[in-house]
Amino acid sequence: MNTMSESGWRDIVDQSPEGIVVCDATAADCPVVYANAAFVQLSGYALSALLGRNLRLLQGTDQDQEGRQRIREALAKGESCRVMMRNYRPDGAQFWNEILIQPVRDAAGNLVQWVGYHRDTRERLRAPEKLTLAGLPAWMREDRLTGLHSRAYFEELLQRDWYVAQRDGHEIGLTLLDIDDLGTYNDIFDRASGDACIRRVARVITASYRRSGDLVGRWEGGTYAVLTQGDTSVKAHEYARVVLQRVRELLIHHPRATASGRYVTLSAGACTLVPPRDLALPAFIAACTTAMQRAKGQGKNTSCATEAGDFERAAETIAANLAVGA
Repeated sequence: MNTMSESGWRDIVDQSPEGIVVCDATAADCPVVYANAAFVQLSGYALSALLGRNLRLLQGTDQDQEGRQRIREALAKGESCRVMMRNYRPDGAQFWNEILIQPVRDAAGNLVQWVGYHRDTRERLRAPEKLTLAGLPAWMREDRLTGLHSRAYFEELLQRDWYVAQRDGHEIGLTLLDIDDLGTYNDIFDRASGDACIRRVARVITASYRRSGDLVGRWEGGTYAVLTQGDTSVKAHEYARVVLQRVRELLIHHPRATASGRYVTLSAGACTLVPPRDLALPAFIAACTTAMQRAKGQGKNTSCATEAGDFERAAETIAANLAVGA
């Protein structure tokens, strides 16, 4: 017979190393009614700031995530669900949240609560040189929409190769490619058509990077990331232009495209370097992002290599963010 008191069970849950949250399934918007100490520490929010609110607040403005749709489907069906989500603490710091939600029903079978179990998967990155390909379970490694590497898995591989490149002194490259005017494409044709476009472009990119050292992932939305080895930045961004032309030749009609013609195009930013010890990976990624944005500013449907100023601005931005969070 179970004789443990309610306070005894609460003590056990409060001391769990895994974040645990209980949401009211009978109320509109499923507000939080309980969160243990581990979740408070994980999220960075005070308990008072969580109670009575929906956990979408952890996503901030980063709403375009595959996991959101999977959670909505699970809530509608009253089923359990496991996803990986990008979440943000109050200071803006990002963390990857591995979430398992499970329904709780009363004796009559009515859904009364949702229990969520949360874990910060970045913990495994604190020993980057010990990373293995088995770091993430299989269901988290693949992007459901495109079949490419998921962003979480791609970032694990990128982090591993980054530290190896720093240690061994060899080149590593990152190319970011983004579909131009994807938002207006979705507005015209609907989201399902936009997803079909993302899949078609993904197939072209995958077919273009086929060397044994190349890795392709879906970064977010209509953005793709490619990890390469042994190319100069000039060569990397010139090859990206070849990929851009292949996508243009798909002739995917886009009546409001602002690049050449009325077809779907890409913009790209590329960087290849031997990473110095004092260069952080986030600055490398930020510099590639800046190069991609510069390509969009130059009329889209083009590729740009990173410049020295891109790294300087990235370092300044990261330093400013750290100062705000201090």
